[in-house]
Amino acid sequence: MNAELIAVGTEILLGDIVNTDAQLISQGLSELGINVFYQTVVGDNPDRLRHVIETARDRADIVITTGGLGPTLDDLTKETLAAAFGRKMALHQPSLDRIKDFFANIGREMTPNNEKQAWLPEGCTVFTNLWGTAPGCAFEAYGKHVLMLPGPPRECNPMWKECAMPYLYKLAGGCIVSRNIRVFGLGESAMEDRLHDMMERMTNPTIAPYAKVSECFARVTAKADTTEAAEKLLEPVVKEVCGLLGDDVYGVDVDSLEQVVGDGLRQRGMTLAVAESCTGGLLSKRITDVPGCSDYYLGGVCSYSNGVKMDLLDVKKQTLDAVGAVSPEVAEQMAEGVARALGADVGVGITGVAGPGGGTEEKPTGLVYISIWCRGRCHTRKMQSSLGRDRVRNQAASTALDMIRRNLFSSKTGERI
Repeated sequence: MNAELIAVGTEILLGDIVNTDAQLISQGLSELGINVFYQTVVGDNPDRLRHVIETARDRADIVITTGGLGPTLDDLTKETLAAAFGRKMALHQPSLDRIKDFFANIGREMTPNNEKQAWLPEGCTVFTNLWGTAPGCAFEAYGKHVLMLPGPPRECNPMWKECAMPYLYKLAGGCIVSRNIRVFGLGESAMEDRLHDMMERMTNPTIAPYAKVSECFARVTAKADTTEAAEKLLEPVVKEVCGLLGDDVYGVDVDSLEQVVGDGLRQRGMTLAVAESCTGGLLSKRITDVPGCSDYYLGGVCSYSNGVKMDLLDVKKQTLDAVGAVSPEVAEQMAEGVARALGADVGVGITGVAGPGGGTEEKPTGLVYISIWCRGRCHTRKMQSSLGRDRVRNQAASTALDMIRRNLFSSKTGERI
């Protein structure tokens, strides 16, 4: 089966907002084994919207729209889709009751135009919106499946996962299960090269490589009659992929490096403190994004100036005078200094030139030194990037987390440093 996505909203055409709904839905459809051949963005214009819908109706098995389900006059998605597929509109009383309750709970009067959101194509499957007021829906007509979702990502995201994907599972035939193998330290092309022969011979499960900011992942997808059968197909393939990618794999079906590092520290009863210069607190932010991080994270020092490095972290003035702030020696003293100052088992020190200015021939923009201290020993790494300030900072934070993972955790001994 193939699907077409239609995003409705003049604000998307004008570039006022980014269409993140399309990315989310396309990824979900890929997991379901449903092809996406076209994505269209159309403004809040009834004639152009009808033309886009009719075009999609003629070339796609599944038409999915986002946006245009609100109470205002320019919210025309439902009415236009119903007309294009020969469906009448009808009031869905449970949806209207829910909308009334919503306004009553927040202490605001419901204006009459909000009733418009409760009018849906006759006989449709209603997707209850627990995250807003506009319900979504789905129906079948002319041998095609039509799904409508609200546009705001805070509503579209959970409704896609909780309502639309289960609806589409039935159309996909059988059961589709995926495993995401997360990788850091290996580029997408290098990862694909290692997996190339395996990818060529696999038909079910299939393997697909993807790149993200500073990391990659391989998605392994199996299709079977039941979830249990699909998981049985996946198990040996995931094991083989992990074997080919080696230590660069930091987890399977995990959320992030910071989650993996946090889990590892918690399991070992270890604590962490960080000292950051060029990353400006980004590493601390990522660590504290993980719920429960207070189990292992003691705190951090954003030591941008040399004075702070010396006063709070015990970085030696003679070291700064001799080799400068951007050096492996200073990164090591920062890592040890913050660990001792906060009483942590593990300390991290990051110092570098994030750019765009400030670089020299000897110490160019993008040069970063990262050090991990534990039990009197340091492991230090030099990192070089030329992809802009944000990328340098993100890559440095990710590299620090990966260094903790590689140098403190081992499947054989549990610890390395």
